[in-house]
Amino acid sequence: MQNLTIEVDFDRFPREHTCDGENLSPRIRVSGSDAPYLAIIVDDPDAPRGTFTHWLAWNIPSTGEIPAGIPPDPRVSRPIPAVQGTNDFQRTGYGGPCPPKGTEHRFFIRVWGVEREIDLSPGAGRVELDAALASVATGYGETMAVYRR
Repeated sequence: MQNLTIEVDFDRFPREHTCDGENLSPRIRVSGSDAPYLAIIVDDPDAPRGTFTHWLAWNIPSTGEIPAGIPPDPRVSRPIPAVQGTNDFQRTGYGGPCPPKGTEHRFFIRVWGVEREIDLSPGAGRVELDAALASVATGYGETMAVYRR
């Protein structure tokens, strides 16, 4: 499996990318992938009840950058094409960091290079995406940032 380099513009989530701000998905730079598509999972392993999934998206063209501000629609055509799943807020699309007040949590931004489009319906959950990735992923990388309210 290829090692991907994943970068965001911060090591602490700016307010605009959290539940305390505009809840905008962050810009994510991806290098090292020769796969035609990307899939992304953003999660919080420090959540009180176990890992909390904040974003699931797949069938993203591998152009080197996932721009900020992806709309929360199940199928997106702009600013890039993508299919999005249901996060643990029970909403489609990105849901920003929102840990309990007074605690700092880690948020992992995980990206896979994918050899072909993933045949999952919009709104699919984490279990379905994890299963699909097992057979189509050709690369993987992650980065991490923190947030404290």
